Amino acid sequence: MSLALMKSAALIAKPEKPELEQIIPELLRWLRARNYTVYLDEETAVYAPGETATRRHEIADREPAFVVVLGGDGTLLSAARAVSPKGIPIVAVNLGSLGFLTEVTLEDLYPTLEAVHDGTCPQEARSMIHCEVMRNGRCVSEYDALNDAVINKTFIARLVSIDLFVEGNFVANYNADGVIIATPTGSTAYSLAAGGPILMPSVDGFVITPVSPHALTHRPFVVRDTARIEVVCNSIEQEAFLSIDGQIGLPLSGGDRVVCRKSQYQVKLLRMHKTFFEILRTKLSWGQR
Repeated sequence: MSLALMKSAALIAKPEKPELEQIIPELLRWLRARNYTVYLDEETAVYAPGETATRRHEIADREPAFVVVLGGDGTLLSAARAVSPKGIPIVAVNLGSLGFLTEVTLEDLYPTLEAVHDGTCPQEARSMIHCEVMRNGRCVSEYDALNDAVINKTFIARLVSIDLFVEGNFVANYNADGVIIATPTGSTAYSLAAGGPILMPSVDGFVITPVSPHALTHRPFVVRDTARIEVVCNSIEQEAFLSIDGQIGLPLSGGDRVVCRKSQYQVKLLRMHKTFFEILRTKLSWGQR
C-alpha cells in the first residue's frame, strides 16, 4: 500500500530547539493540507499549543504511515527503538551537528516529504542488535539497539574485566575500559572513535571493539551478524555498566552475561538519493583534498 493512502503521520523532536517554534506549526499545516492525522510526542507538542501529546513509546501503537524525526542522531536513536517493532519508516531531519543518521536537511525536508507522500521516496533498512542480560540463569533485561551495546567501567580509575565468546568459543579476556558491539550503522559512532573499522550499512556483520585494552594485541574485529556474541562480566562488585545506544542500560554484577545477536527488528529510513560515501565525505571530510 502507498504511504500516501495511510493518512497518518507522527512527529518526534529534540527538546529545547528554538527553531522548532517555526518548523513544527509549518509542518503541521503541510501535513494537514494533505489530510494527514498527526501525532506528536510530548517534546514536540510543546511547540504546538493546543495539540494533544502522545508518549513517545506509545507512538508506534498509533501505527502512523511514517514518523518525522527532527533533531540529531540521539533523537533518531530514541525514536528508532520506539517505532522499529512496528516497522514504521522514519524521515530523519538533521537539527544537530554531525548527523550521520539524520541525513535530511531542513532545505530538503519538504521535497523529501513530497516523495514520501507520492510513494516515490527510497527506503533503506538498517539492522539492529538484540541484547539480553542473563543473571543467575535468567534474563533480567533485554534491549534492541540501532548503534551499539557497550559494556564499560563505572569508576574512573579501574578497568573492567570481561570474557568474550563468539558462537560459544572463547575469544579473549579483556582488561579494558570496556568493549563495544556495534551494528554497521553504529560502526561510525563510538566504535569508530575507539579505533574500529567503518562498515557499509548493507554489510551483514557486527564490529567488536575493545576500548583502551591493557594489551597492545587486542584489536577490533568483525563477525557475521548470525553469530551469538557473549560478554561475561568478571567484576565481583557492580563495576561495569551496559549502555544501549548511549542512552539506556543497567549496572552489571559479577557473573552477568550479556548475550547479543541480530535483532528481529529493522529501522527503516526514508531518504533521498545520497550514497553512504557521499555522507562520509560530507560528515568526516573523508577523501577530500
